[in-house]
Amino acid sequence: MTQHLAAPAAPTTGTDTGWWREAVIYQVYPRSFADGNGDGMGDLQGIRSRLPYLRDLGVDAVWLSPFYASPQADAGYDVADYRAIDPMFGTLHDADALVREAHALGLRIIVDLVPNHSSDQHEWFQRALREGPGSPLRERYHFRPGKGESGELPPNDWESIFGGPAWTRVADGEWYLHLFAPEQPDFNWDHPAVRDEFRSILRFWLDMGVDGFRVDVAHGLVKAPGLPDIGAHDQLKLLGNDVMPFFDQDGVHEIYRSWRKVLEEYDGHRVLVAEAWTPTVERTANYVRPDEMHQAFNFQYLGTHWDAAELRKVIDASLAAMRPVGAPTTWVLSNHDVTRHATRFANPPGLGTQLRQAGDRELGLRRARAATLLMLALPGSAYVYQGEELGLPDVTDLPDDVRQDPSFFRATGQDGFRDGCRVPIPWTAEGSSYGFGTGGSWLPQPATWGALSVEAQTGVPGSTLELYRAALRVRREQPGLGAGEGVEWLDAPEGVLAFRRDGFVCTANTTGEPVRVDVPGRMLLSSRQVRTSVDGTTELPADTTVWWAV
Repeated sequence: MTQHLAAPAAPTTGTDTGWWREAVIYQVYPRSFADGNGDGMGDLQGIRSRLPYLRDLGVDAVWLSPFYASPQADAGYDVADYRAIDPMFGTLHDADALVREAHALGLRIIVDLVPNHSSDQHEWFQRALREGPGSPLRERYHFRPGKGESGELPPNDWESIFGGPAWTRVADGEWYLHLFAPEQPDFNWDHPAVRDEFRSILRFWLDMGVDGFRVDVAHGLVKAPGLPDIGAHDQLKLLGNDVMPFFDQDGVHEIYRSWRKVLEEYDGHRVLVAEAWTPTVERTANYVRPDEMHQAFNFQYLGTHWDAAELRKVIDASLAAMRPVGAPTTWVLSNHDVTRHATRFANPPGLGTQLRQAGDRELGLRRARAATLLMLALPGSAYVYQGEELGLPDVTDLPDDVRQDPSFFRATGQDGFRDGCRVPIPWTAEGSSYGFGTGGSWLPQPATWGALSVEAQTGVPGSTLELYRAALRVRREQPGLGAGEGVEWLDAPEGVLAFRRDGFVCTANTTGEPVRVDVPGRMLLSSRQVRTSVDGTTELPADTTVWWAV
């Protein structure tokens, strides 16, 4: 097998073999991270200028949400050209420079890949429209005649994730499938040209030196033969709870086995990360078998309430599911598609992961800090969403006329409030965009965000930013804290989680009241101020997590 030696080389600092098993990976949403040219939109130059901040924060890798050429119908998840950078973000030279500089700083770069669908402006789809029914290009998507006397009804009853039918009719009468927005037609992964194209796309970015791919809608590529109807029930409520004819089909695994072979042609331990919504963690584990992907997002954990019994159940299930396939468990609390956990935990449980109410800000931040220390104490890899290290809440009062989430404009489907977690983050305490850029910001930032900025929190004892910096430093320095595949649960009062790992104990009080617990060793870090007493016990405040060296 030919061995590709990509330039620039991946960083060699830290553990080289299996770096991803215990990595802390920071998600950058490019349009909202940093603006390098003053047009109000984040870009690759801006990201590059802030790489030292990420190095000093203590993360191991950076995951970049899509920056490809796109009409931006869904914030870049509608890709028109997988080998080009959208001008709003920069150029291929900017991307190359970003990868090189990240590696020089000891950071790895993971890029988003969107293989389930393209933009309707993609060259293939445009040719398919021009060439009409029977065109070979139409076979690369899911074009079908409609039902009814004159084909006026969709080919089946599938619904779009963004609401409404999953089919759109074109001028010549045929319909095409789009599980998301109409501007995002689904590829037909049964077609060999689609499979060949994406192996080529992988090599293009691997040759540039990227360290891996986060695979968007990894569970959606293969559809059940015949595209069968689902039946009369609320499909959207079933998503993630049942195997659907358009999600989590067994045929996806053959695709990822072929991709794994491509990555193994390259040096530097390149990785594949699955965004796979599945009914159970056991089915998620199918994506990370030894010859497939390396990691899969743990959405079951993200959706768990701040409750000791629920958390212990999902932690045990997650670790147990990954153990047989030898993959690390991943942990995540926030991302660009859900309400930030500082706001989610500020509201009563059961409201879902998309909210339009601020809740109790103080309570939410207290729980978010505690939840973060709990997450970072678990074995495996952790994901941090930009701005959560500042304790940012969702912006729940954005005017309707500034919203850009496509699901907001649909009659049904998702709540459409993802813009609230995508507001550009604050870097400085003052300025029109709090240091985001010289030209304002594409979504308005709250007037209170100066106090939450990197500048305002840096060097301030007890700030959320300094808590993250300290936690990531301890995680690196404490032997074996990130690695491993299990925890030893300890006896604890109701509502308290306590577990031991090698030389380390984590204690988390998920209740709203102080709880007295035993002191197992020397305190390393706490999400709130905790005082130990001379009798070997301490009063653990409400919603507090403590790390101990034992």
